[in-house]
Amino acid sequence: MSLQGRSIAAPAVPGAGQMAIDSWMLDQLVTHGQAPMLRFYGWSAVAVSLGYHQRQWPEPWAHLTWQGQPVELVRRPTGGRAVLHQGDLTYAIALPISGNRQAAYQTICEALIAAWRQFDVPLHYGTAGSSYRHQANCFALATSADLVTDDGYKLIGSAQLRRDRYVLQHGSIRLWPNLDLARQVFGHPPIAEPTPPTAIPEQPSDEFLMQLQAVIQQELTKRLQVAFTPQPLSDQELAAIAERSTAFAIPASSSPKRAALTPADIPPRL
Repeated sequence: MSLQGRSIAAPAVPGAGQMAIDSWMLDQLVTHGQAPMLRFYGWSAVAVSLGYHQRQWPEPWAHLTWQGQPVELVRRPTGGRAVLHQGDLTYAIALPISGNRQAAYQTICEALIAAWRQFDVPLHYGTAGSSYRHQANCFALATSADLVTDDGYKLIGSAQLRRDRYVLQHGSIRLWPNLDLARQVFGHPPIAEPTPPTAIPEQPSDEFLMQLQAVIQQELTKRLQVAFTPQPLSDQELAAIAERSTAFAIPASSSPKRAALTPADIPPRL
Protein backbone atom coordinates (compact mmCIF):
# COMPACT_ATOMS: atom_id res chain seq x y z
CA MET A 1 0.00 0.00 0.00
CA SER A 2 1.40 3.39 -1.03
CA LEU A 3 1.96 6.25 1.36
CA GLN A 4 0.30 9.53 0.56
CA GLY A 5 2.67 12.29 -0.52
CA ARG A 6 2.42 15.83 -1.80
CA SER A 7 3.65 17.29 -5.07
CA ILE A 8 4.23 21.04 -5.14
CA ALA A 9 4.03 23.22 -8.24
CA ALA A 10 6.98 25.56 -8.60
CA PRO A 11 6.24 29.21 -7.82
CA ALA A 12 8.06 31.90 -9.79
CA VAL A 13 10.58 33.00 -7.15
CA PRO A 14 14.31 33.82 -7.34
CA GLY A 15 16.94 31.17 -6.71
CA ALA A 16 17.25 31.90 -2.98
CA GLY A 17 13.52 31.35 -2.69
CA GLN A 18 13.79 28.01 -4.46
CA MET A 19 16.47 26.91 -2.01
CA ALA A 20 14.26 28.08 0.86
CA ILE A 21 11.39 25.91 -0.40
CA ASP A 22 13.65 22.84 -0.53
CA SER A 23 14.84 23.51 3.02
CA TRP A 24 11.27 24.15 4.18
CA MET A 25 10.13 20.83 2.72
CA LEU A 26 12.57 18.91 4.90
CA ASP A 27 11.62 20.94 7.97
CA GLN A 28 7.95 20.06 7.49
CA LEU A 29 8.78 16.38 7.75
CA VAL A 30 11.25 16.70 10.63
CA THR A 31 9.30 19.18 12.75
CA HIS A 32 5.68 18.60 11.81
CA GLY A 33 5.63 15.01 10.60
CA GLN A 34 4.13 15.91 7.25
CA ALA A 35 3.94 13.55 4.28
CA PRO A 36 6.77 13.12 1.73
CA MET A 37 7.05 16.00 -0.74
CA LEU A 38 8.19 16.18 -4.35
CA ARG A 39 8.62 19.09 -6.70
CA PHE A 40 10.21 20.01 -10.01
CA TYR A 41 11.30 23.51 -10.90
CA GLY A 42 13.20 25.59 -13.38
CA TRP A 43 15.12 28.78 -12.70
CA SER A 44 13.43 32.02 -13.76
CA ALA A 45 16.87 33.64 -14.14
CA VAL A 46 20.37 32.21 -14.50
CA ALA A 47 21.91 31.38 -11.13
CA VAL A 48 24.95 29.68 -9.61
CA SER A 49 24.26 27.60 -6.51
CA LEU A 50 27.02 26.67 -4.09
CA GLY A 51 27.09 23.56 -1.94
CA TYR A 52 26.36 24.15 1.73
CA HIS A 53 29.99 23.64 2.75
CA GLN A 54 31.57 25.35 -0.28
CA ARG A 55 33.39 28.36 1.16
CA GLN A 56 35.67 29.16 -1.78
CA TRP A 57 34.67 30.59 -5.12
CA PRO A 58 36.08 33.08 -7.62
CA GLU A 59 35.39 36.68 -6.57
CA PRO A 60 33.95 37.61 -10.02
CA TRP A 61 31.05 35.23 -9.42
CA ALA A 62 29.57 37.84 -7.11
CA HIS A 63 29.23 40.23 -10.07
CA LEU A 64 28.28 37.98 -12.99
CA THR A 65 25.72 39.07 -15.55
CA TRP A 66 24.23 37.22 -18.51
CA GLN A 67 22.23 38.82 -21.32
CA GLY A 68 22.02 42.02 -19.32
CA GLN A 69 20.70 40.38 -16.15
CA PRO A 70 22.62 39.62 -12.94
CA VAL A 71 23.44 35.97 -12.26
CA GLU A 72 22.15 35.16 -8.79
CA LEU A 73 24.58 33.49 -6.39
CA VAL A 74 22.86 31.28 -3.81
CA ARG A 75 23.72 28.57 -1.31
CA ARG A 76 22.01 25.20 -1.40
CA PRO A 77 20.90 23.42 1.79
CA THR A 78 22.70 20.31 0.48
CA GLY A 79 26.37 19.66 -0.21
CA GLY A 80 28.38 19.36 -3.40
CA ARG A 81 30.10 21.93 -5.59
CA ALA A 82 28.86 24.87 -7.66
CA VAL A 83 26.07 24.30 -10.20
CA LEU A 84 25.23 26.66 -13.04
CA HIS A 85 21.45 26.72 -13.36
CA GLN A 86 20.64 27.54 -16.96
CA GLY A 87 18.59 25.30 -19.19
CA ASP A 88 18.22 22.70 -16.45
CA LEU A 89 15.34 21.09 -14.57
CA THR A 90 15.73 20.63 -10.83
CA TYR A 91 13.96 17.99 -8.77
CA ALA A 92 13.64 17.99 -4.98
CA ILE A 93 12.21 15.28 -2.77
CA ALA A 94 11.92 15.08 1.02
CA LEU A 95 10.97 11.78 2.64
CA PRO A 96 11.54 9.57 5.69
CA ILE A 97 14.15 6.82 5.41
CA SER A 98 14.31 3.55 7.31
CA GLY A 99 17.92 2.67 6.48
CA ASN A 100 21.00 4.68 5.60
CA ARG A 101 20.85 7.63 3.27
CA GLN A 102 22.97 5.87 0.66
CA ALA A 103 20.13 3.40 0.16
CA ALA A 104 17.72 6.30 -0.34
CA TYR A 105 20.16 7.83 -2.82
CA GLN A 106 20.28 4.63 -4.82
CA THR A 107 16.50 4.18 -4.83
CA ILE A 108 15.91 7.71 -6.13
CA CYS A 109 18.68 7.42 -8.70
CA GLU A 110 17.33 4.08 -9.91
CA ALA A 111 14.00 5.82 -10.48
CA LEU A 112 15.78 8.48 -12.54
CA ILE A 113 17.60 5.81 -14.54
CA ALA A 114 14.33 3.97 -15.22
CA ALA A 115 12.62 7.21 -16.27
CA TRP A 116 15.31 8.07 -18.81
CA ARG A 117 15.28 4.51 -20.08
CA GLN A 118 11.78 5.27 -21.35
CA PHE A 119 13.39 7.92 -23.57
CA ASP A 120 15.96 5.36 -24.76
CA VAL A 121 18.72 7.11 -22.77
CA PRO A 122 20.80 4.63 -20.73
CA LEU A 123 22.43 6.15 -17.66
CA HIS A 124 25.03 4.84 -15.23
CA TYR A 125 26.83 6.13 -12.15
CA GLY A 126 29.97 8.25 -12.47
CA THR A 127 33.37 7.16 -11.23
CA ALA A 128 35.24 10.31 -10.12
CA GLY A 129 37.24 9.85 -6.94
CA SER A 130 38.73 12.28 -4.42
CA SER A 131 39.74 14.75 -7.16
CA TYR A 132 36.13 15.98 -7.10
CA ARG A 133 36.74 18.10 -4.02
CA HIS A 134 39.32 20.16 -5.91
CA GLN A 135 36.74 21.20 -8.52
CA ALA A 136 34.63 24.33 -8.21
CA ASN A 137 32.19 23.06 -10.85
CA CYS A 138 29.85 20.23 -9.88
CA PHE A 139 29.42 19.14 -13.50
CA ALA A 140 33.16 19.02 -14.27
CA LEU A 141 33.35 15.47 -12.90
CA ALA A 142 30.83 12.72 -12.24
CA THR A 143 30.99 10.96 -8.87
CA SER A 144 29.30 7.71 -7.92
CA ALA A 145 26.27 9.80 -6.89
CA ASP A 146 25.86 11.27 -10.39
CA LEU A 147 24.31 9.87 -13.56
CA VAL A 148 26.05 10.01 -16.93
CA THR A 149 25.32 8.81 -20.47
CA ASP A 150 27.32 6.16 -22.30
CA ASP A 151 29.43 8.84 -24.00
CA GLY A 152 30.25 10.57 -20.72
CA TYR A 153 27.74 13.41 -20.62
CA LYS A 154 26.82 14.15 -16.99
CA LEU A 155 23.06 14.48 -17.21
CA ILE A 156 22.13 14.55 -13.52
CA GLY A 157 24.03 15.74 -10.46
CA SER A 158 22.40 15.16 -7.06
CA ALA A 159 23.07 15.96 -3.41
CA GLN A 160 21.49 15.21 -0.04
CA LEU A 161 20.85 16.63 3.39
CA ARG A 162 19.85 14.27 6.20
CA ARG A 163 18.22 15.27 9.46
CA ASP A 164 17.18 12.65 11.98
CA ARG A 165 15.26 9.97 10.05
CA TYR A 166 14.51 12.22 7.08
CA VAL A 167 16.37 13.20 3.95
CA LEU A 168 16.17 15.95 1.34
CA GLN A 169 17.60 15.06 -2.05
CA HIS A 170 17.65 17.39 -4.98
CA GLY A 171 19.44 17.39 -8.28
CA SER A 172 19.97 19.29 -11.49
CA ILE A 173 19.04 17.64 -14.80
CA ARG A 174 21.14 19.37 -17.45
CA LEU A 175 18.93 19.61 -20.55
CA TRP A 176 19.80 22.70 -22.59
CA PRO A 177 23.17 24.02 -21.34
CA ASN A 178 24.81 27.03 -22.92
CA LEU A 179 28.39 25.82 -23.08
CA ASP A 180 29.78 29.28 -23.82
CA LEU A 181 28.23 30.56 -20.60
CA ALA A 182 29.55 27.57 -18.65
CA ARG A 183 33.06 28.16 -19.97
CA GLN A 184 32.91 31.82 -19.01
CA VAL A 185 31.68 31.05 -15.50
CA PHE A 186 34.05 28.18 -14.78
CA GLY A 187 36.98 29.15 -16.98
CA HIS A 188 37.16 25.85 -18.83
CA PRO A 189 39.18 25.79 -22.04
CA PRO A 190 37.10 25.60 -25.24
CA ILE A 191 37.55 21.85 -25.80
CA ALA A 192 35.09 19.37 -27.24
CA GLU A 193 32.86 17.77 -24.62
CA PRO A 194 29.97 15.30 -24.69
CA THR A 195 26.63 16.70 -25.79
CA PRO A 196 23.14 16.12 -24.34
CA PRO A 197 21.30 12.98 -25.48
CA THR A 198 19.49 13.28 -28.82
CA ALA A 199 16.23 12.32 -27.08
CA ILE A 200 16.19 15.86 -25.64
CA PRO A 201 14.65 18.37 -28.08
CA GLU A 202 17.16 20.82 -29.52
CA GLN A 203 15.17 23.78 -28.18
CA PRO A 204 13.52 24.10 -24.74
CA SER A 205 10.13 22.44 -24.80
CA ASP A 206 7.40 22.72 -22.16
CA GLU A 207 5.80 19.58 -23.55
CA PHE A 208 9.00 17.61 -23.06
CA LEU A 209 9.44 18.98 -19.54
CA MET A 210 5.92 17.95 -18.55
CA GLN A 211 6.42 14.49 -20.01
CA LEU A 212 9.78 14.07 -18.25
CA GLN A 213 8.38 15.16 -14.89
CA ALA A 214 5.44 12.78 -15.21
CA VAL A 215 7.68 9.81 -16.02
CA ILE A 216 10.10 10.57 -13.16
CA GLN A 217 7.22 10.94 -10.70
CA GLN A 218 5.75 7.66 -11.92
CA GLU A 219 9.04 5.84 -11.34
CA LEU A 220 9.52 7.43 -7.92
CA THR A 221 6.03 6.36 -6.89
CA LYS A 222 6.75 2.80 -8.02
CA ARG A 223 10.03 2.49 -6.08
CA LEU A 224 9.22 4.55 -3.00
CA GLN A 225 5.60 3.41 -2.73
CA VAL A 226 4.50 7.02 -2.32
CA ALA A 227 1.56 8.45 -4.28
CA PHE A 228 2.18 12.18 -4.78
CA THR A 229 -0.96 14.32 -4.98
CA PRO A 230 -0.77 17.94 -6.21
CA GLN A 231 -1.20 20.51 -3.46
CA PRO A 232 -0.05 24.12 -4.02
CA LEU A 233 1.71 26.15 -1.37
CA SER A 234 -0.68 28.19 0.73
CA ASP A 235 -0.25 31.91 1.36
CA GLN A 236 0.84 31.11 4.91
CA GLU A 237 3.43 28.63 3.70
CA LEU A 238 4.74 31.07 1.10
CA ALA A 239 5.13 33.73 3.80
CA ALA A 240 7.11 31.33 6.01
CA ILE A 241 9.33 30.39 3.08
CA ALA A 242 9.94 34.05 2.18
CA GLU A 243 11.24 34.70 5.70
CA ARG A 244 13.95 32.08 5.33
CA SER A 245 14.98 32.88 1.74
CA THR A 246 17.56 35.48 2.82
CA ALA A 247 19.55 32.69 4.50
CA PHE A 248 20.30 31.22 1.05
CA ALA A 249 21.18 34.43 -0.80
CA ILE A 250 24.85 35.35 -1.16
CA PRO A 251 25.14 39.14 -1.43
CA ALA A 252 27.58 40.73 -3.88
CA SER A 253 29.33 42.38 -0.92
CA SER A 254 30.36 39.01 0.51
CA SER A 255 34.09 38.36 0.54
CA PRO A 256 34.87 34.72 -0.30
CA LYS A 257 38.23 33.19 0.38
CA ARG A 258 40.36 32.89 -2.72
CA ALA A 259 39.10 29.95 -4.74
CA ALA A 260 41.35 26.93 -5.13
CA LEU A 261 41.79 27.59 -8.85
CA THR A 262 44.77 28.71 -10.89
CA PRO A 263 44.73 32.30 -12.25
CA ALA A 264 43.97 30.94 -15.74
CA ASP A 265 40.83 29.30 -14.39
CA ILE A 266 39.35 32.49 -12.95
CA PRO A 267 36.68 33.65 -15.41
CA PRO A 268 36.32 37.25 -16.59
CA ARG A 269 33.20 39.18 -15.71
CA LEU A 270 30.45 38.33 -18.18
